[in-house]
Amino acid sequence: MCSPNLHAQIAVKALGIGKHVLCDKPAGLCQSEALKMVKASQYYPSLISIVNHSLRFLPAFCQMRRAIAEGYVGDECEITVCDVRVQMGSLLHDSYDWLCDDTMGGGVLTLVGSHVIDLVSHLTGQRAVRVHGVIRTFTKTTEHVNGIRHISSPDFCTFQMEMSGGALVTATLNNHMPGAFSQEVFVCGQAGHLVVRGGDLYGRKAGAAKEDVIYLDVEDLQRGAAINSMAASVIPRPYMKGLFKMIGALREAFLPVEDKRGWVKEPVAAAATFEDGLYVQAVIDALKKSSANKEWIKVTVITEEPDPNPLLSAAVRRSAISM
Repeated sequence: MCSPNLHAQIAVKALGIGKHVLCDKPAGLCQSEALKMVKASQYYPSLISIVNHSLRFLPAFCQMRRAIAEGYVGDECEITVCDVRVQMGSLLHDSYDWLCDDTMGGGVLTLVGSHVIDLVSHLTGQRAVRVHGVIRTFTKTTEHVNGIRHISSPDFCTFQMEMSGGALVTATLNNHMPGAFSQEVFVCGQAGHLVVRGGDLYGRKAGAAKEDVIYLDVEDLQRGAAINSMAASVIPRPYMKGLFKMIGALREAFLPVEDKRGWVKEPVAAAATFEDGLYVQAVIDALKKSSANKEWIKVTVITEEPDPNPLLSAAVRRSAISM
């Protein structure tokens, strides 16, 4: 797996030579890089260009999205609170690499938080308007990473997002639980609430005495045992199962087409596009700025690449006007 700072360059070149692209998260390390990917995907609309936000394909979240659409928690405008809690072990390896470096895309915010940001938007149909975050790096050295090199990638973050439809999102991501993985996603509304714990979905209507079991994850992953043995130590089970489902959807997209270059959109319609990746990057940028400035920050998704030298451009414009 290459470091995220190379994703945009590789994706744009791959689309340019006629290749379908499945890009890992995050799509880039800044919005300008992600925007290049968006423009490349728009220039080659006949090619698949999606981002690996695999939780969209996890059956529990597919069922949760369907239940929200059917009004289990009320109308979409009545969604009040989303609460996400992820606790897991360290993401670092035994040697210094890009996972240790925040500027290269390491850390819990980009590697896990990007999934959370995308998932909340996918479930609720709303996007973040303003955000506030606290991002920290508590583990700066380990037994294997010490000396002149220090770890800069964050291992803890908590953030809030005000959504376009009025919902409030809170999320806590913690890398200080070795040997354990726990993920809970709550969606609350006026008519009840839904919660995914691991891969199981539960719900409770307002006034009900107890929770309803809506979906239990009983599907076995043994058919991918060869992959699991290598990936299980670094990819939590919900993310791995979602990835398998997404790969299966990609396979279905090509099956009905006789032309080897053709594909159908329906099986991968739920996948995150490069436009979704640009939005997620905009939220991550805003969260980092919020943590640095200790204030709420408005989320702004760029549509044009920023001027690399605004002072020079302004001087050129002034000289052109004076002529």
